[in-house]
Amino acid sequence: MADSLTPTVLSIAGSDPSGGAGIQADLKTFTRLGVYGAAAITCLTAQNTMGVTAVYPLAPEIVAEQVRVVLADLRVSQIKIGMIGSALIASAVNQVLDDFKGEIIYDPVLTSTSGMPLLVEDADLPGLDSLISRVTVLTPNLDELRQISGADCLSVQDSLRAARGLLGRYPRLQAVVIKGGHFATSAQVDNYLLLAAEPQAPIKISLPRLSVKNSHGTGCTFASALAAYRLQGADYELACRRSSAFVWQLLRAGMNVNYGHGSSGLPHHLFHFLTAESGR
Repeated sequence: MADSLTPTVLSIAGSDPSGGAGIQADLKTFTRLGVYGAAAITCLTAQNTMGVTAVYPLAPEIVAEQVRVVLADLRVSQIKIGMIGSALIASAVNQVLDDFKGEIIYDPVLTSTSGMPLLVEDADLPGLDSLISRVTVLTPNLDELRQISGADCLSVQDSLRAARGLLGRYPRLQAVVIKGGHFATSAQVDNYLLLAAEPQAPIKISLPRLSVKNSHGTGCTFASALAAYRLQGADYELACRRSSAFVWQLLRAGMNVNYGHGSSGLPHHLFHFLTAESGR
């Protein structure tokens, strides 16, 4: 019986051979937070802590088959989507998820931190529209919000307006989390959670701003943590607060840890003071 199976999270994302982002960061996060994670790879990349040098999208049918066989066997309650890699892969994933009734959290990874496009058909961004129409939660940073919404997002109010526009455009979308690391504030980082039920009442989650070099994979980790906390029963606000605190603690813990010569990944497994109660 499917109901007797333990709920799991499926990550659909690219592979990072340096271990800091993508599928690798997702699985580390799921394990650290005590949920079982499955993974379907969309792209192979050549990257390290210095940046991304090449992206190799897999054939769309291979990506779709990975997702199909996992959903046919495991009891997947949450899906986290990261780097898609191409509009064709987006279409294939969208089709294979046609009968999926659980929650889909999409971290729209469109460019690397160094500025390299991670969507091969970059000019065909509308090809992602059908996939976005299926998701329940979006977790963009400012650049990603700008690309998806088409708005300037020059201020907090611009960004909130853009997020409300997305909630109005996509009926299945229940929440948008704007990750505030790129907002030009000096003392703190403000994440904003907007709920479809109350789009005019954004929830601000503030944490002290850290001066860090090692921030590789923070977006992947945040979205994966959100999926894990949602599986564990947290509502959107609590899941967002816990995920924000989880990433912040990892950033602080990794300030003096260097795995490479550039921006290292977060030390998910090396620091054991973190608990599932973070953010209460």
